Amino acid sequence: MENFKILFTLALALFAGLFMSRVVKPLGLPAVTGYLLAGIMIGPYCLGALGITGLFTSMESLSGMAEIVQDVALGFIAFAIGSEFRLSSLKKTGKQATVVGIVQALVAMLLVDGALIGLHFILGEEKLPLSVCITLGAIATATAPAATLMVVKQYKAKGPLTNILLPVVALDDAVGLICFAVSIGIAQAVEGGTVSVISVLVNPLLEVVLSLLLGSLSGFVFTGVENMFKSNSKRLCLSITFVLLTIALSKLSYTFDNGLKISFSTLLVCMMLGTIFCNICDSYEELMEKTDKWTMPIFILFFVISGAELEFSIFKDGTVILVGALYIIFRSLGKYIGSFISAKATGCNSNIVKYLGITLLPQAGVSIGMSVTAAAVLATGGTVRNIVLFAVMIYEMVGPMLTKIALTRAGDITPKPTAEPVHHMTVAEVFADDADDDGE
Repeated sequence: MENFKILFTLALALFAGLFMSRVVKPLGLPAVTGYLLAGIMIGPYCLGALGITGLFTSMESLSGMAEIVQDVALGFIAFAIGSEFRLSSLKKTGKQATVVGIVQALVAMLLVDGALIGLHFILGEEKLPLSVCITLGAIATATAPAATLMVVKQYKAKGPLTNILLPVVALDDAVGLICFAVSIGIAQAVEGGTVSVISVLVNPLLEVVLSLLLGSLSGFVFTGVENMFKSNSKRLCLSITFVLLTIALSKLSYTFDNGLKISFSTLLVCMMLGTIFCNICDSYEELMEKTDKWTMPIFILFFVISGAELEFSIFKDGTVILVGALYIIFRSLGKYIGSFISAKATGCNSNIVKYLGITLLPQAGVSIGMSVTAAAVLATGGTVRNIVLFAVMIYEMVGPMLTKIALTRAGDITPKPTAEPVHHMTVAEVFADDADDDGE
């Protein structure tokens, strides 16, 4: 019976996502928005509250299913983004993407930190703890690679803005992970916890380095084994196998007595797997195309579950709404101003300068993961999580639509030509044509 409930819920989630994608299409909204709305619709704050079998009736009913789906989806998303780091493309956009990726992330963090610390002195430590401000500033760096990638794929976006966008999003999360690890260490010190150079500097840098090494090793082994198979179906199975294996390996961790921690970032590991694979495998384009088709149901489930996880109960807390609103405003300003200045300084074309910042607004999986970590290690972590969930709810509803608009205005999304109406000939016209032919 338990297996029936799980399978039925997954099937219903997929159907709801597909159905809502049709509903939002006439409104000009991306399919991602439809998937999120579907999750809200069958989630615990809407139809799920009725207790109907197959719906997400509570947050507890989501937890186990959400964790495995999110891990797998984010792994494949990171793998797909990593495949955009081709050396031939990076020769053109590598320097620009690196500068923009770092600058816009740091500007967003500094603006959010500044605004929230200022509010902290107004409201006081009791209503808005300093540790919350510091942590939220670091979380502001992260961008949602899933939403961005889904919009790019749905509308088959191609052009200068898309070429720089995906590497920037990938680098953005790498910078965000380092900033978060350092900030969470400082936040622990502010709360009176023990903090050291190892926890603030060594562990974050070690995680990045080890993640890149593990991803590189997996990429080389994957390509070597792939050459042993000629069948397209078996090579597709191998691709899926290695991504799943890499996700599993990235979950391993070990902490030494002195506080030194061996851990990996799933996003960075899978990004590096995709990067190595696309640069040394001759048939990577064909395999990536087949992998994309296989993973579509997983991506739909990921967004439907993400929508169901949005907690509407946070609207009851006025402080969460106030801080969340400031967080959204200053993060958005930071992303736009940071990308505008850095893109202009590195000589990017005018469309990139004007529209790149808008495409970096979506925020979801990575930031939620950071908030979960904050909730586990900080006394004020619950507040951080609620504010991030509030921001994610707004960003995920608006972000994909803004990304689509920006890519369209930049010329990377070409509107489909409207088909001319088919003219059905009358009997008289048919005979008239025949008469003309006979008279020629």
